Amino acid sequence: MFNPSQSDVRRFFCAVHAKGRDGQPMDALETLAAQWLENHPEYHPELADAQAAVAKVFDPGGGANPFLHLSMHLSISEQCSIDQPRGIRQAIELLAARRDSVHDAHHEAMECLGQMLWESQRSGSPPDGAAYIECVQRRATRD
Repeated sequence: MFNPSQSDVRRFFCAVHAKGRDGQPMDALETLAAQWLENHPEYHPELADAQAAVAKVFDPGGGANPFLHLSMHLSISEQCSIDQPRGIRQAIELLAARRDSVHDAHHEAMECLGQMLWESQRSGSPPDGAAYIECVQRRATRD
């Protein structure tokens, strides 16, 4: 099973940023990551120096962690591609249509994903995919 370390994830995103900047070829995952990077130019300075990125400590209350944020975009993209948990693809598509933006839909889904993971860690139980999908669906049906 693929289980990258924090450093691996940070190096991956920094390498994708460098490849995109230099016009180098990318594999499928790198291409997907590059698409999300294009939506977040505010993260480019953090991605320019891999050594600094690996060493940086992000304070939970100190603003966005670009690596966590981008990883969540990739996770939601992968979830939708395989519809796992079952129903997530339709929920994200509905939310994207409602918000007229896949990017905005991902940001809202991230809140649901984060809540599900927090609840799982807090309770010591497996992540509740149904609750996650219900959260995304609720967001898709409210204004």
